Amino acid sequence: MRFIYKKQTDPQCFILFILCNKQEGADMGTGREEFGMKGNAVYKRSYNGCLAMCGSLPLGAEMPSENELSQALAVSRTTIRTVMAGLETAGILRREEGARRLARHPEPDDAFPDMQTVSTSATVERRFLEWILDGHIGPGHLLTAAELARQFGTSTTIIREHLPHFQHFGLIERRPNSAWLFKGVTPAFANEIYEVREMFELRAARSFIELPEESAPWRRMRTIEAEHRALLESVDTDYGRFPDLDERLHRTVHETADNRFIKDFYDIISMLFHYNAQWDAEDEKQRTFTALTEHLAYIEALLRRDVRAIDRACRQHLKTARSNLLRSIDLRMKVPVGPDASPA
Repeated sequence: MRFIYKKQTDPQCFILFILCNKQEGADMGTGREEFGMKGNAVYKRSYNGCLAMCGSLPLGAEMPSENELSQALAVSRTTIRTVMAGLETAGILRREEGARRLARHPEPDDAFPDMQTVSTSATVERRFLEWILDGHIGPGHLLTAAELARQFGTSTTIIREHLPHFQHFGLIERRPNSAWLFKGVTPAFANEIYEVREMFELRAARSFIELPEESAPWRRMRTIEAEHRALLESVDTDYGRFPDLDERLHRTVHETADNRFIKDFYDIISMLFHYNAQWDAEDEKQRTFTALTEHLAYIEALLRRDVRAIDRACRQHLKTARSNLLRSIDLRMKVPVGPDASPA
């Protein structure tokens, strides 16, 4: 990849480059990324990618050329031109003597939500994970591509393409008759996945503290810290806002690691958090208070670049999270499995 602003480029751009390559897949070269534009996942993903680049540049800096952006984000120049026009309309870029220059740094609200930036196949993958975690099936249930294609209104090709992804995480197991055995979210699964989560989180935290303080992830982290302190003050009434804050904190850390496997793994963790919140509403306010306190210790250690404190705070928080998940699994296993209703 060729990119002029090497000294000013946020490492997140390279992560976005990897993710775009992964998610564009068959769209490259077909022209499909051109259709829909503003309502299209590729456009929105590219728009967010350019926002990340804008966040790493000083005010007044010239944006890379359309060709360089096209290569960096793995989309066509037509898409890039449309994105540039959108950024100008939003007041983030301005035209000056034929060049596009940064007029203001992006705010969090400028970005499209993550769920709007994923492809149809990735959306099916996420909905499948939500479906099994919502309790529609139990351990030992046999799944077929035809059954799941009907459930999700998609093709068996997409189902067959994405089911092996969950085999890697131990959620399903291939059977000789072309069926898949759902192994369930069990205590053993939770313990194993949290061992890997701790390893990945600590590795990503090391990547985060190597970034300069003016980088986009550091600016986001300061915003997230302020939101934690504000929520701590109003936790009695606003504790329901915590899941989104948790998601943004850990994803900000994970995405600074230039590693597609860490990013993929966090998608599973995000769904497990949803699972935990759904099945264990008891003492939610107290658990939110504890998590906020642990998060702040972790954030403070990150912003101090204190490796020992990061290690201590991260391990403590993940130990608590593991305990909460195990309790949720125990509660879930006491509830009869519901009918195989179609997902919404």
